[in-house]
Parts: sequence; structure tokens; C-alpha cells
Amino acid sequence: MGKKQNLKMLGRMPSNSSAKVETAYRKTILKNGIRVVTEEIPHVRSLSLGIWIETGSKDESREKNGISHFIEHMVFKGTKKRNVRDIAQSVESVGGYLNAFTGKEHTCYYARVLDENLELALDVLSDMVFHPTFPAKELNKEKNVILEELKQAEDDPDDIIHDYFEKAIYKDHALGMSVIGTTDTISSIQRNDLCLYRESRYTPSRIVIAGAGMIDHEVLINLVEKYIHINTTHDQKIMEKRTSIPIPDANLVLEEYYKPIQQAHICLGTHGFSVKDEKRYELQVLNTLLGDGMSSRLFQHIRERYGFAYAVYSFNNMMKESGTTGVYIGTDDVHVQTCIELVWKELKSLRKDGITKQELERAKAQLKGSLMLGLENIPNRMIRLGGAELYFGEFIPLETIISRINNVTRDEVQEIADQIFREDRFSTIIIHPDISKSSNN
Repeated sequence: MGKKQNLKMLGRMPSNSSAKVETAYRKTILKNGIRVVTEEIPHVRSLSLGIWIETGSKDESREKNGISHFIEHMVFKGTKKRNVRDIAQSVESVGGYLNAFTGKEHTCYYARVLDENLELALDVLSDMVFHPTFPAKELNKEKNVILEELKQAEDDPDDIIHDYFEKAIYKDHALGMSVIGTTDTISSIQRNDLCLYRESRYTPSRIVIAGAGMIDHEVLINLVEKYIHINTTHDQKIMEKRTSIPIPDANLVLEEYYKPIQQAHICLGTHGFSVKDEKRYELQVLNTLLGDGMSSRLFQHIRERYGFAYAVYSFNNMMKESGTTGVYIGTDDVHVQTCIELVWKELKSLRKDGITKQELERAKAQLKGSLMLGLENIPNRMIRLGGAELYFGEFIPLETIISRINNVTRDEVQEIADQIFREDRFSTIIIHPDISKSSNN
């Protein structure tokens, strides 16, 4: 393998920031299509390295729902060179750590180590990702672990309600399926299913290797060429491209569930914007002032003014072709309807009356501050780097994002609110506390 394309860009914190951190971004596309992106931060001693695969529950069939997440678990169970204990000890023995996560559109395996252990990190990660053996003796054991994870999720209503919400929003579309899967699908998955799925999805054009921290780009390129060998013929022969299935239209949905819990949980919302939508910055500002933090409208009105909820927030999740936006509330069952009415009071106010100049400036400052504080975390930088490459095919400088946030106007925020906050497009999911009834899912 060799370098086909090499791009370099310098990114800096905005000049009005007191923390001027100079970083160097570089990108190389190898001959086989694997993309390597780095952000060198010379003042730190650590680095975060991730191998990203552009595959997740969105790519799964309904019968094999959860298989991407299952593979994420199983690669830690052994390779041709390392058994499960060797993998666990490999990076921890030098003070680092290994982890992974699966989403609807991506799977990421990553390590955090000192800069001197870059080669070890890539050796272990590439061994796990590209040479897993999926040992049969570990398969059933890990099925049980994932089934326990599913049970834990079901016992956590403020978490599982978002799965119910997405199922209501996306209906039969793959985006409506849980990342973990179901009891039936997890139980039915066999070793050969894991091998075939990994072979068809872990292909060069879907792979991004992202590194942030004290990391030399050329050194990483040489290590990638040393440890990762996948040819383009393999990619061309068996890669299954993502099919573009229309996103269902948003409409009015009300679903109620009953669980043996003490508090009611409410999630109401609708389709938002995709990660590439030009209006995404306006929506982020709107989400910030609506329900992000203690100074937000929802927190001040529902929790502080009335004391009806301990937890209340708004959310804005963006994906490649779609997104969701809405509100979560945890409250006493007797306050469910009142809380929903209070939420709609705020949503309608945003549509009709808009926001004040002070609210706009506060939301912008909060959004920019949160973004910049997050960049002080090296793993966050790696995640931002890998996600940007998968979604946009390029690195978006912080200055560009800050500029886009600064340019958001009050009229634009009100226009987005008027477009999204419509009752005939909202789904409302409620989990009621009722020990006399079993789960309705």
C-alpha cells in the first residue's frame, strides 16, 4: 500500500479564545481506499486512536438486528495472536485502555495511550478488528452478556424510552431498530453470521483510522501499512452498499407503556435535520435555548417554576439522512399531562413569538463554549475527527463552526421552530409507573 492523496490543514482555536491551541490536521487516502486522518496536538503526551467502520444497526436486516453490536463484543474475545486475557492486558499494562461503541451508522474501536505506545495501540486494535476468531466457546457466553445488557436497558426507562421513540418515528425503517437488537435476534445469531457480516462490511472504503493527540501522521501511515492489509479486490467483490430507503413521513403518534417503576417518563418529538443540512446550526441554537442546561426555557419553567420534574431536557440527534429532535421529561404520573401541556406552551411560544436578542446571544455563547471545552478532551477530538470524515469526507475547522453559529439570527431560529414544532408531526411516548401491568413492548 502507498499514499494516494495527502492533504494538510492548520486549525486553530478562534482568536477571541483565551486558550489558543495550535493543532495540525492531515489526511491520507491509501491506495485501497482506507482513510487515515490525524490531528496532532503537540502540547500533550497522550493520544487517542480509533478504527471506525461505517456500519451499524442501519445496515442490518430485521432478522439479524443487533449483529453489528454483537461483533463489537466478540472482537474482544480472541484473535489468531491473542486470547481474551491477552487483549484485556495488552493496553492496560501500559496504563491505557481499550473500548468500543456501536451506533446506528458507525462502529468504532479505540484506544487511549501515551504517545510512545502508538504502535502497540494500532497493533492490538487492528488485530482485534481485522483478525478476530469469534471463538465458539465465547459465543454463547457473550450472548448472555448482551441479553443482560438488553435487560439492563429495559430496566432504565429514561434510556429505553428513546428506543421506543425512534421506533415510533421511523416505523419499519432500519433506523427504528435498536442498536442492541432483540432477545430473539440476539439468540438466533450464529458464528457464521458474524463472519459473513464482518466480511461484507469491514471493507476498505468503509474504514477510517483517526488519531488525535501527540501523534505523527507519517509514523501512523507507516504503521497502518505494516499492520493492516486489505486489498481493493476484496472490497469490490463483496462490499454491500447501503441502500437508500425513504424515511417515513412524520405524523401524530401516541404510545403508552406500563412498567413497575416509580416515575413516569415522557419523550415527545419528531424528525429533525440530517447532519449535512445547512440549517443544522440554527437547530442547534434552538435546541440549546429550549432545553440544554439549567438556564434553558424548559428547565426554568417546568423544574424551577413549578417543580414538576427533576429531569427535563431537549435533544437534537443528527444522522446522515435524517435526525430526531424532541423533549424528555421525568415526572410523577399525576403531572404527565400538565408537563406535556407546559412543553407545548414553550414550543408554541417559540413559533409565535420567537426569542429575544439576549436569549440568542446566551445560547450562542453556551453552544460555542461547550464545543470548545469538549475539545480539551483528546478522545472527543478523535471522535470529532472520525465522525467528520465519515459524514463529510473532510475536517471542518473550528473557526468555520464558530462562524456559522455566530451568523445565526433570531428570525432563522423562529423559522426553524415554526417548521418543526407542529403537533400533527409529533410522536409522544409515555412510560407510566404501574406495577399491576407488565411491560407493553
